[in-house]
Amino acid sequence: MATYIAKRLGLALLSVWGIITIVFFMTKLIPGDAARVAAGRTATADQIAQARERLGLDLPVIEQYVVFLGRALRGDLGQSASTHQSVVSDLSGTVPTTLQLVVVTMILTVIVAVPLGALSAALRDRAPDVSARILFVLAGGVPVFWLAILFQWGFASTLGWLPISGANSFSMAPPPVTGFTLVDSLLAGSPPMFADSLSHLILPALALSAPFMSTIARNVRSNMIGALDSDYVSFAVSKGAGPARVVLHHGLRSTMGSTLTLLGMQFGWMMGAALLVESVFALPGIGTYLNQAVLNQDTFAVLGCVLVIGVVFTVASLVVDVVQIWTDPRVRESHLTGARA
Repeated sequence: MATYIAKRLGLALLSVWGIITIVFFMTKLIPGDAARVAAGRTATADQIAQARERLGLDLPVIEQYVVFLGRALRGDLGQSASTHQSVVSDLSGTVPTTLQLVVVTMILTVIVAVPLGALSAALRDRAPDVSARILFVLAGGVPVFWLAILFQWGFASTLGWLPISGANSFSMAPPPVTGFTLVDSLLAGSPPMFADSLSHLILPALALSAPFMSTIARNVRSNMIGALDSDYVSFAVSKGAGPARVVLHHGLRSTMGSTLTLLGMQFGWMMGAALLVESVFALPGIGTYLNQAVLNQDTFAVLGCVLVIGVVFTVASLVVDVVQIWTDPRVRESHLTGARA
C-alpha cells in the first residue's frame, strides 16, 4: 500500500510539473507584452524596460522557466503585472471564493442527483424514469456558461428571485477572516449576512452543477438497475424484504463506491468549469482573476492559476485512488498486484 501511494504521489507531482511546463511555454505565444501592462499605458520606453527587468522578462525563455520553477518550489509565484502584487497574495483572496462555490455545488449535486437517479432506477421504464432520462441528457449537453446566462436572465433579471451577480449585496459583506463568505458570516454571528451570501451562490451553483448532476444521476441509475436485477436482491425479496429496503439498502448502497469515486474526480473538474460561471456572475474567484490575467498577458498570474487548478485536480484524483483502494478490497488487490508485477 505504501509503495503504491508513493508511486501515485510521484506521478501526481510529475503531472503538475508537466502542466506548468506546457502552460509556461504557451504563455509565451500570447500576443502582447506583460512588461508594457505592468508599466502602464503611458509608460516610456525606459519605464517598460525597467518593468521587464523587474519581472525577469528580459532573460532568455529557458532561463525564465528555470527561475520560475525555482521560485515556485519556494512558494513564490512571482509578481502580477496587472495588480503589482504577489500572485500568491492575489490567489489567497480569490481561491476561497472558487472553493466555496465548488463545495456548495458538490452538496447540491449529491442532494439532487442521488435521489433522482435512485427514483429513476426504482421506476424503470415508467413515465418518471423516461422524464428523468430526458432531463439527464439535456443537463449533460447544455454548455455551463449558456445555462449560467439563462439562469441569470430568468431567475435574477426577469423574476428577481435571486441576486444577479457578485458575492454579496452592498453593505452585507462579512468581515474577511477565512475568505469563505459563508464561514465568515457565521463567525460574524450574522444570519442576514449568511442568507445573503448563500443567495448569491444558488444560481452559480445550479448552473455549475447541471452536467455533474447528469453524470451522477445516470451512474446511480445504471448501478442500481444492475443491483436490483441481481440474484441476491431477488433472494432478499423472496425473504420478505419490502420495496423501500430493497431500494435503499441493497440498490442504493451498491452505488456508493462508484458514486464517491465520481464525486472525487468531479471536484477537480468543477474547479475548471467554475471559471466560466464566475465570469458570468462576476464572482471574485480564481476564474475571474484568470480571465483578467489572460486579457492582460499577465504571465505569472496565469501560471499561478493553472498551478492551483492543477494541484487541486491532482490531489482530488490522488485522494479518490487512495479512498477507493482503502474501501474496496477488489480494487486494492488489483492495484497491489499490478504494483508487484
